[in-house]
Amino acid sequence: MQVYATRTEQLSIGGLIYRLRVLSDKQQFSDANGHRARLGLSATQWGLFGQLWPSERLLAQAMHRFAVDGKRVLELGCGIGLACLVLKRRGADIVASDAHPLAASFLEYNATLNALPTVDYVRLPWDTPEPSIGHFDAIIASDVLYEPAQARLLAQIVKRHAYPSAEVVITDPGRDHSEHFSQLLAEQNFVLTEERCPMDDRDTPPYRGNLLHYVRLDEASQT
Repeated sequence: MQVYATRTEQLSIGGLIYRLRVLSDKQQFSDANGHRARLGLSATQWGLFGQLWPSERLLAQAMHRFAVDGKRVLELGCGIGLACLVLKRRGADIVASDAHPLAASFLEYNATLNALPTVDYVRLPWDTPEPSIGHFDAIIASDVLYEPAQARLLAQIVKRHAYPSAEVVITDPGRDHSEHFSQLLAEQNFVLTEERCPMDDRDTPPYRGNLLHYVRLDEASQT
């Protein structure tokens, strides 16, 4: 039974309108089945997935420009699914993932709200290998480097699921842990291009947002 409050937000990405169901605020909480305790989330952390964060808007804008032809894409921590919806509208082969028990239902609802087909979804805790999902040409995420341990967990996912020739795109609000993640991906032969971006209309240079684009070329493709 739903006992949390929601609202609908509307925004433009690349001149196209998207409507999104989000939690009314970060204090919304409903966990009749005890998922929170099993996931190790506090009551205050529970509602974070259901917000529209600036880094998620930044990722969605990047995905509006991203070359998608022939690429299989995985989003980590998809939340309400904005970047996935942008990719789905563009015809991309996108798989959404999250560990939150409500992410799948919010993603499905938001796809319907925007008259889009259902987005493929897999529940993917970062510390649990899931070999059945296979490999991807691109792995994307927004604001996922919020704790020291996240950099290593995310790098391990990239190691398990990225093709030899692959890209990783991360949007980040300037957290310190992105440097550690970049070092770990450099060990996997990824090369980083970094771009500072505005997080919102009030952001002025030097911008707070960080668009991290890592590229690794298969040795066979370079010969």
